[in-house]
Amino acid sequence: MILLLFFLLFIIAVLVYMRLPKFGKTPAGNYAAGLMKSPNFYNGSFQNASETPNLTEGIGVAQVMREVWFKKRVRAKPARPLPSQKTNLLALQPDENVLVWFGHSSYFMQIDGKTILVDPVLSGAASPLRFMIQSFAGSDIYTVADLPAIDYLFISHDHWDHLDYQTIVALKSNVRHVICGLGVSAHLLHWGYDAAIITERDWHETIPLDDGFTVHTVPARHFSGRSVVRNQVLWTAFVLQTPSLRIFMGGDSGYDTHFAATGAAYGPFDLVILECGQYNKLWKYIHALPEEVAQAAHDLRAKRLLPVHWAKFALSTHPWDEPILRIAAASKAVGMPMAHPLIGEKLDLNDPGQVFKNWWEGID
Repeated sequence: MILLLFFLLFIIAVLVYMRLPKFGKTPAGNYAAGLMKSPNFYNGSFQNASETPNLTEGIGVAQVMREVWFKKRVRAKPARPLPSQKTNLLALQPDENVLVWFGHSSYFMQIDGKTILVDPVLSGAASPLRFMIQSFAGSDIYTVADLPAIDYLFISHDHWDHLDYQTIVALKSNVRHVICGLGVSAHLLHWGYDAAIITERDWHETIPLDDGFTVHTVPARHFSGRSVVRNQVLWTAFVLQTPSLRIFMGGDSGYDTHFAATGAAYGPFDLVILECGQYNKLWKYIHALPEEVAQAAHDLRAKRLLPVHWAKFALSTHPWDEPILRIAAASKAVGMPMAHPLIGEKLDLNDPGQVFKNWWEGID
């Protein structure tokens, strides 16, 4: 009876904890009913365009638990603080077209006079339990206070390493327009955002913006959810067309034919930004392997690749620098020019020949 009581109290504590604001809000009522009209929503949840098992064929949950929880990790985190270069984003010249990477999948862009922020996670953690997934030393050199007013905030999906409660709440008064996939606004409204500034769309939709900017929402191959309930909001990638540049912002995705389809419809791209880390052969359908990322950039008809989703959090089992080592080799093999700036270093979007140091070398 004592054990049963303890178990019940534990369950109650977990349920109460998961009602904290940081978990967001699952779409409900008439709003949820509207989402169900999407052609990508069936069998009770949003679905990928291709069948996408959570685990690779022949892989069981027990094997994943052994790999993730019990297998000794080698060099999961860098042995010393990562080098960085802090650009003053408040002092950029109006005519500069630049990208500044914050580590993992967070980055800032100024293009053709507009400021753009993508999947910002600046709180130092990527988990509801902050001690579990903390950022690498040296990777947190920016805070919300370092950002100018943001014209367009893009959210690819609602996972903790892409939609960060602390960052999003702190940004609230500094964002003019939010663009996201179906259902993500349920979180944002719960956190106090004004519905008038949020545009959420299904895949294969076009969003005209100001001053010659246009966004197309296109498929990714992934999943969503901030707790035990999955896939009630849509994950998406974005095609950003500005007056002078065309950029693909990939979000999380496994490899599939959607990259070639997007390349055929909207390419070539001046820059494609693709997730290259936190992969594992056990879940290859929801996170592309680095060699697949290089192929995806080729499929997209990219002029240059920026690999992200690495150098901040250890969400998989590979060494911290393995993603950049593998993607660098794979990009070279297919002849794909690749940018690899330091965290905080300016990437000049008008200079495809810009040279970067292999800054990760020599860090154990």
